[in-house]
Amino acid sequence: MSIGPSTFARLRRIAEHLPELPGVGKVEIAHGGIVLTLPPVRRHELAVARIARQLHLQLPKTHPGFLARAGADLQDAGLGRLRRPDLMVFAEAAPESEPPAVLPHEVLLVVEIVSRSNPENDYHDKVADYAAMGIPHYLLVDPRDGTGIVHSQPNYRSRTPFAFGDRIIVGPWTIDTGDLLTYG
Repeated sequence: MSIGPSTFARLRRIAEHLPELPGVGKVEIAHGGIVLTLPPVRRHELAVARIARQLHLQLPKTHPGFLARAGADLQDAGLGRLRRPDLMVFAEAAPESEPPAVLPHEVLLVVEIVSRSNPENDYHDKVADYAAMGIPHYLLVDPRDGTGIVHSQPNYRSRTPFAFGDRIIVGPWTIDTGDLLTYG
């Protein structure tokens, strides 16, 4: 469901103030409303850090001037979406411009670590959103069962499943999933 620009702008203004509430993790806009998530658990954050570390080692060779960063907003006003992926690869200069959120055409990769509370969001809604935004690669990591999927454009028709312990290819990068942990 897409929403009009004025509705998106109003929701965006509201969303900017919600992280101040105790117990709120991510604040996103999707399906015409604001979506709040719980703060992530330790193993979730550990997976983000370990994947980011591997990407940081490879980015100077594959994409100088790009970084892997957690906690940045991804905005597509045309789709009426504000997402906050667990990790994104984008040009270091991207956040210097307006709007403050990263725009889809600036992003090479999004990474989501599946949460226990709402896995459907990562497996369905975000697959559709990131594909519609034209983001080349979407790495979905599922610590619930130690698996994942590498999605690649066009429209994420290319889907490569993996299990923790595999070395996977995500675009020009190689990720060793051997040090990722299940929720247990």
